[in-house]
Amino acid sequence: MTNKLLSTFCLIGVATMLYGVPPQTHRYSGEIMDSACAAQGSHAAMMKQEGTTSHKDCTLACVKAGSQLVLYNAANKRTYMLDDQTKATEYAGDKVTVTGSYDAAGKTIHVSKISRKS
Repeated sequence: MTNKLLSTFCLIGVATMLYGVPPQTHRYSGEIMDSACAAQGSHAAMMKQEGTTSHKDCTLACVKAGSQLVLYNAANKRTYMLDDQTKATEYAGDKVTVTGSYDAAGKTIHVSKISRKS
């Protein structure tokens, strides 16, 4: 009986420690882009279609048409969803570093900070 009780408490302790561990924060680089252009890997087609002349104007026009803001890394052609669309709007079309935790299941970065690359 004592062994079972001790095992149960150990199991509860380990589960509590694992559950209580906060997600790790990482830095991700890329461009704040709209999901439509990120899927194409470029603003070129949408800029022509929308008649825009900058990445920022293209991104904002596509968001207005229903796209979501994402972080697109051209080097590895990877797109990350961003949970904070409001914070990302300020950086539309900019090359940035996003700091946050990554939710692999939702392919989403939980944004804690965004800063422009210099």
